[in-house]
Amino acid sequence: MTMETGRSTFPFPYQPYTIQEQFMKALYTTLDQGKVGIFESPTGTGKSLSLICGALSWLTDHEEKKKQEAAALLQDGEAALSTNTAQASTSSSSAEPDWITDFVQKKAERDLVSKLKEEELRRKKREERLEMIRNNVQLKYAMKRKSCEEDEAFKLLQLSKEEPGEEPGNQEDEDLIIAEYESDDESKSKSRFCGAEDDEDEDLVEEHVTKIYYCSRTHSQLAQFVHEVQKSPFSKDISLVTLGSRQNMCINEEVRRLGSIQRINDRCLEMQKNKHEKQQSEEGVKRKRGTAKSVCPFYKASAMQQMRDEVLGTVHDIEQLLKLGRETHSCPYYATRHAIPPAQLVVLPYQMVLHEATRHASGIHLKGQVVIIDEAHNLSDTLSCIHSAELSGAQLCRAHSQLSQYADRYRSRLKAKNLMYIKQVLFVIEGLVRVLGGKVGQNPQTQTTQAGTEMLTINNFLFKAQIDNINLFKLQRYFEKSMISRKLSGFVEKYAGSGVSLQTHSSSNKENRRTEGLNLYLQTLQNKQITSPVSSADQQGSVEEEKVLSASPMMQVEGFFMALTNTNTDGRVVVHRQVTVSDSSVKFLLLNPAVHFAQVLKECRAVIIAGGTMQPVSDFKQELLFSAGVGEERITEFSCGHVIPPENILPIVLCSGPSGQELDFTFQNRDSPRMMDETGRILSNICNVVPGGVVCFFPSYEYSRRIISHWEASGALARLGNKKKIFQEPKKANQLEQVLSDFSRCIQRCALDGGSLTGALLFSVVGGKMSEGINFSDDLGRCVVMVGMPYPNIKSPELLEKMSYLDKHLPHSGGRSPGQALIDNLCMKAVNQSIGRAIRHRGDYSSIVLCDRRYSRPATLSKLPTWIKDRTSTHTSFGPAFAALRKFFLEKKQRPM
Repeated sequence: MTMETGRSTFPFPYQPYTIQEQFMKALYTTLDQGKVGIFESPTGTGKSLSLICGALSWLTDHEEKKKQEAAALLQDGEAALSTNTAQASTSSSSAEPDWITDFVQKKAERDLVSKLKEEELRRKKREERLEMIRNNVQLKYAMKRKSCEEDEAFKLLQLSKEEPGEEPGNQEDEDLIIAEYESDDESKSKSRFCGAEDDEDEDLVEEHVTKIYYCSRTHSQLAQFVHEVQKSPFSKDISLVTLGSRQNMCINEEVRRLGSIQRINDRCLEMQKNKHEKQQSEEGVKRKRGTAKSVCPFYKASAMQQMRDEVLGTVHDIEQLLKLGRETHSCPYYATRHAIPPAQLVVLPYQMVLHEATRHASGIHLKGQVVIIDEAHNLSDTLSCIHSAELSGAQLCRAHSQLSQYADRYRSRLKAKNLMYIKQVLFVIEGLVRVLGGKVGQNPQTQTTQAGTEMLTINNFLFKAQIDNINLFKLQRYFEKSMISRKLSGFVEKYAGSGVSLQTHSSSNKENRRTEGLNLYLQTLQNKQITSPVSSADQQGSVEEEKVLSASPMMQVEGFFMALTNTNTDGRVVVHRQVTVSDSSVKFLLLNPAVHFAQVLKECRAVIIAGGTMQPVSDFKQELLFSAGVGEERITEFSCGHVIPPENILPIVLCSGPSGQELDFTFQNRDSPRMMDETGRILSNICNVVPGGVVCFFPSYEYSRRIISHWEASGALARLGNKKKIFQEPKKANQLEQVLSDFSRCIQRCALDGGSLTGALLFSVVGGKMSEGINFSDDLGRCVVMVGMPYPNIKSPELLEKMSYLDKHLPHSGGRSPGQALIDNLCMKAVNQSIGRAIRHRGDYSSIVLCDRRYSRPATLSKLPTWIKDRTSTHTSFGPAFAALRKFFLEKKQRPM
C-alpha cells in the first residue's frame, strides 16, 4: 500500500458493507489529493463510522509519510552539507563571487538542516508526552514560576494605568471603564504590551499538528459521533477534543443559572479579571477599594492543564467532559481550548468553523487542515443564518439609552478617543431608529409608525439612515478592541440588573439622576409584561424574556454593525415597520453565503461535505462552491445506495384518494372540505393495514391545525382514534421528549396486548421538531405519510430577494431560472429529511406515501434520494396503491425480519 494508490483495506470494528468500503476509499483519495468532496450516504448505512475510519486512516498514513519525508530530507541535507564542506576545503576561493555564492548556499543548507532537526525534536517530544499521558504518568510542569511572572507583568501594567488624582469613590467602577483605545494605524507596541495579560501560559501554547475538524449541527449529533469514535479501532490511539460554548460547558452553577449565553460569557470574563485582582491582593499589592468580587474556583491553570492532558489521553463526549471537570475541579470550556493544538480530531458545532470571528476567538486554525461538515444538506441556509443579524426598535432604543447614560456617568474618566467612538456608535443607532420612523430618547412602545416592509441594498440603507459618512470598519475594530459590549453589560447589570430602583441605594443624587432614565425605561417594559394577560405556562416565558430584556443588547448591535460591512451586492437590509417602533425591526439578509465559505475552502487542505441526502448536488455546487471560486477539477462526488434490500421499502406517489378525488394540495385547493375529507379517508385506510406507528407530516403548523379541527368536527378524528392512538407534535421543545416517549410506549403496549388499537398515529409538521434528527426506526415508523408539498411562502420579501439575486448571478439551466430552482429545492430538501425518518438500519422496513399528484412529475421525482426514487411507484387511482400497501405488510407479517 502506498499513499499514491490509496488504501485497499481499512481498520473497522466489524466486516464493513461494500458501500462502506467504497465510501472510505473515495474519502481517502479525496483527502490525499486535497479536494472538496460531496459525500452522500443514507442514514442507516454507517456513514459516521465510514467517515471516522476513512479519515483517520488517511491522517495516520499522512503523518507517517511526513515523518519519512522529513527524515529523508534531513539525511540528504546533512550529506550535502558534508560534501560541500569537503569541496570547499580543496577548491580555490580566489574569485569573490564564487565565495559569496558558496557562503549563501551553505548557510541555506545549514538553516534547512537546523529547521528539520528542530521539527523532528518537537515531534518526538509531542509523541513522548502523549504516550506518557496515555500511560497515566503524572506530568509535572513549572507552572508556579510562570504564574508569578504573569502576575508581576499584570501588576506593572495596572500600576502604569493608575492616576494619583483619581477620586476614591469611583474606584469600585474601574472594571467598567473602557481602556484607552488606539486604532490600527496608531502605536502598535503599546497595543501589544496591553494585550500581555491575555497571553496563554507558554506551556499551554503549542504548535498545531495536522488535524481533522469534524462539525455537525447539534450537540446530540456531535455526541453520537464521539460515541462512534469510542467504538472504532482508533479509540485508543486518537487525541480527540470536543468543543462547545460556555453555555454548554460551564460547570459553575452560579454562572450557569444566568441562562442567556451573553450573560454567561460576560460573567465568566468578569470572574477571570476578578481572579487577577484577588491574586494581587494576596501578594500584597495595593487593592482598589470596593466590595469583594467573586472569582471562578474552576479557572485554575494547573487544574486545567491536568484536565487537558486527560482529555488528550482518552476520548470524551461533552457529558463526560463535564463530569471530568467537576472531578478535577477544572473548567472544561478552557481546558478543551488548550487541548486544540495537539489534538488530532476536533469535534465542534457548525458555527465555530463557519464564522470567522468565532474561529479566531476559539483558537481554531484551518490552514492546511481538513474540515468535515456532516449533516450538510442545509449548509447554505446555515451560513446565511449565522451571518445574518436582526435588531428590533426596542433593542435599539434600549442600547442608545444605556450607552448614553454610560458615557454620561464616566465622561470625566474616558479618554477623548473613546468618547469620539461612543458618539459615533450613538449616531449610528439614532440613524437606525430614524429609519424605523422613531426617535431616540422616547418610549418606543408609544411611538407609532407607518407599517410596511422595505428591501434595501446596504449602500442605500446607509444613505437612508444618514450614516454613510461613518467608517463601520473602524467601529467594528473598536468594538473588538474596547470590549464595549461587555463593559456596558456589566454597567447595566450593576445598576439595573436587580430591578431595584437606584434611589434605594445610599449613593449620590447625581448618580441616581444619571441612571434614572435607564431604570424607568426597564421598569416600563417589565410592567407591560407583568400586566399583560398570559397563561401560567407563558408567565415562565415572560420571566425568561425579562432576564434577556435587562441585559445589554449592545452585542446584537455589534453583530448588526459587522453585517453592514459586507459587500453591497452580497446582502440586503429588510426594514420591517410595525404599528409601533418597539415592534419594528431592521434585518440584514445574507444573499451570498459563498463569500464566507470561500475562506474555509481556501485555507483548508481538503473539505468534506457529507449528508444523508445532498440532492440536488448541481445547485449545491453552483451556489456554494463555484460561487466561492472552486474549480470543477477540485470537486469530487460520491453517492451510495442504501444497505436495505429493495423489498424492504415501498415508496408510493398517490394521485387520488378512495373516492376518486384528485390530490392537489395547492394553496388554492387544500382548504376545501372535500380535500380534507379525502385525506382523512386515506389515513383511515392506511391505519387499517399498517402495524405499529404511522407518522403523518403536514406542510405547515397552520394547515395541521385547520385539517385536524375539520376532522374533529366531522368525526374523522374519532374514527382514526379507534384504530390508532393519536399524538401531535408539541408546540414547545421541552415537551418533545415526553410525547416521543408516550408514542413509543403506546406502540410497544399495543404490540403486546393485541387489542383493538394496532399502534399509534403521530401528526407532525415538515421542518418542525420531528422532521430532522428523530429516529422512527422499526415499529415506531412503519409508514410515513406526506400530505401535500411543503413549498415556502413565495410572498416572503426575503425569499423574493434571494430568488432575484440568484436569477441575476447564477446561470440558468434546464429551462428554469435559479430562483424557481431554489423554491423547488427548498421544498424537496424538507420532504427528503422528513421521509428519511423511517428507515434507520439494514433490517428495517417501511412504506412512504406521498399524497399529491405533483410528486409524479419527473423533475420532482428526480430530487428524491436515488435509493428511494428507483423504488417509487406512481398510482393514479387509490385501489392499486392500497393493494400494494396491504401486500407489502402482509408479506412482512408472514416473514418477520
